[in-house]
Amino acid sequence: MSSVIETKDLNLWYGKHHALMDINMAVPKNQITALIGPSGCGKSTFLRTLNRMNDQIEGVRIEGEISLRGENIKNLDANVLRSRVGMVFQKANPFPMSIYDNIAYGPRILGVHKKKELDEIVETSLKQAAIWDECKDRLKTSALGMSGGQQQRLCIARALAVKPEVLLLDESTSALDPVSTSKIEDLLLELKKKYTIIMVTHNMQQAARIADRTAFFLLGELIEYDNTEKIFSHPADKRTEDYITGRFG
Repeated sequence: MSSVIETKDLNLWYGKHHALMDINMAVPKNQITALIGPSGCGKSTFLRTLNRMNDQIEGVRIEGEISLRGENIKNLDANVLRSRVGMVFQKANPFPMSIYDNIAYGPRILGVHKKKELDEIVETSLKQAAIWDECKDRLKTSALGMSGGQQQRLCIARALAVKPEVLLLDESTSALDPVSTSKIEDLLLELKKKYTIIMVTHNMQQAARIADRTAFFLLGELIEYDNTEKIFSHPADKRTEDYITGRFG
């Protein structure tokens, strides 16, 4: 099984706080990998190291190696890295511009300016995010007028517009109602045919439903990482079992 992203002895400090400790993890291609664990255990911090978003935080020190298809991400231009490793946040954050311009924003930055090309990218991305039919007649209206669930799918479409290899999702359904959550889960199962997906989720049922592999984090350590079914039915570590069965968290 070929891995797309791999971390070796990854450590991260916020000032003196050691937030990630010796994380070794290989993320396989075209699978959904879920990161679970209690609040403050390092899941989102780990996710943000994968496209160097922690670089922007003062006092952060990172040791170890993160590679994307065998290449150390330190050697990649940050904008290039973030076009290859897209991110969707917990709260939908559409830009205050039209639906069309939200999707065209990334491609324009990367030098695509022909209207025909942009039209195709916008349509393809919105179709991939299963939202084209809902917004094809109002592409010139503000994205801020969309519902929360639509905004989140728009943000996924915006990430897809630059043709990433990996999609990172940081609790991207936690603010949504069950119907919107279900739509995004169905969407992710479809998207994994083309993309590698890594998602932080507090919702263990969600991890059990859609993730191929699950990683359990606790106090900055990666406690266990295996096939989702095995993690939930026969965890190797007592702490994983205690978390999954609700003894803490």
